[in-house]
Amino acid sequence: MRILIKNGHVVDPEEKLDAVRDVLVEDGCIACVGKDIADAADEVIDAEGMYVLPGLIDLHVHLRDPGLTYKETLATGGAAAARGGITTICAMPNTQPVTDSKEMVEKLHKRAETECPVHVIQLGAVTKGEKGKELADIAGMAKAGCHAISEDGKSVMDAALYRKGMRTAKELGISVFAHCEDINMVEGGVMNAGKKQEELGLKGITNAVEDVIVARDILLAKETGVRLHLCHCSTKDSVEMVRLAKKEGLPVTGEVCPHHFTLCTDDITEDNGNFKMNPPLRSRKDRDALRAGLAEDVMDVISTDHAPHAANEKEGSMSKAAFGIVGLETSAALTYTVLVETGLLTMMQMAEKMSYNPARILGLDKKGSVSEGKTADLMIFDPSKEYRIDADKFVSKGRNTPFQGYPVKGETVYTIVDGKIVYDRNKR
Repeated sequence: MRILIKNGHVVDPEEKLDAVRDVLVEDGCIACVGKDIADAADEVIDAEGMYVLPGLIDLHVHLRDPGLTYKETLATGGAAAARGGITTICAMPNTQPVTDSKEMVEKLHKRAETECPVHVIQLGAVTKGEKGKELADIAGMAKAGCHAISEDGKSVMDAALYRKGMRTAKELGISVFAHCEDINMVEGGVMNAGKKQEELGLKGITNAVEDVIVARDILLAKETGVRLHLCHCSTKDSVEMVRLAKKEGLPVTGEVCPHHFTLCTDDITEDNGNFKMNPPLRSRKDRDALRAGLAEDVMDVISTDHAPHAANEKEGSMSKAAFGIVGLETSAALTYTVLVETGLLTMMQMAEKMSYNPARILGLDKKGSVSEGKTADLMIFDPSKEYRIDADKFVSKGRNTPFQGYPVKGETVYTIVDGKIVYDRNKR
């Protein structure tokens, strides 16, 4: 199938192209990028006034499949990703059972080919059952195409065992994605420690819960040489530690989620489970540091930490609600509204942090770019569309978001995966 995208504003981080161009897609690849392409096509898309971006790559998604499919499935999570302009998702391994073997990774990849409209890279656990006692079959999972290991949802608290896992990952040429949380310091906390937590009478989570593990993991990465990706960084000191690691030339990258660069504890209006996430919304000072870290290219990636839950699991007080919010369908709009429209990021930086840099971290040389010969994973984005986020319209099973009614600008119009249209705003 041939698709010709006309008059779109192409933003390509690889070629540093930021201009109006036509894009011809053929046989799943980008065949040509240029002016006034006149080739015949099966479908012509007029993208005048819109951005043509490399398909977004989300390094941090909880699909809940297998075992928790009442929250999300490969199909519903994939549909939500497509609606958000995301063409590749990394599925975290804290499923039931935990994804900790070659066979499980292979099975999920095979299922995703038929059940999910976007690409799925299933990550593998660091330890068996995520119990922190014995390394999982890291070599087998790497062979099955996991690209990275992660104990997401928790940290491997045994530093010696974690170091062995890092060494193994280094030998196999895959990354380690780190959820940085010292579980011994949480002490039942459910939101950021501070004035708002005291007002609501809830238990707090201090910045040190994250920061001590960020420091530990960077030092372990320095020793082992493994590529370390720090997930959902939320504190000012996390940004500074990533900055120092980069100055030292260490293979460390950092990720920020839209909820952490958009909201802070000042935005928590009540004791509501939809404000409960891990790590929690931090102080305004932390939020501003995350924004600065993104603007200065200290922080490399914007990912969602999409964590869907059933409605009853998020009802009521944060003291009892599950941790996590959804984000696949809102990440592009929030990034554009909060960071690009305000001048903190350029559109090129948005494409870098949501597609190009994630592709480089995963070693996906054919993705993250709108240039000839690359895989035709593309997003067409309308920057003029203004609306309020409405969770009732989500295609994800999860509706748990603190952004209900939040005003945003920018919407996915088309999502193309392997040269096929998997989302069309006009046909939803």
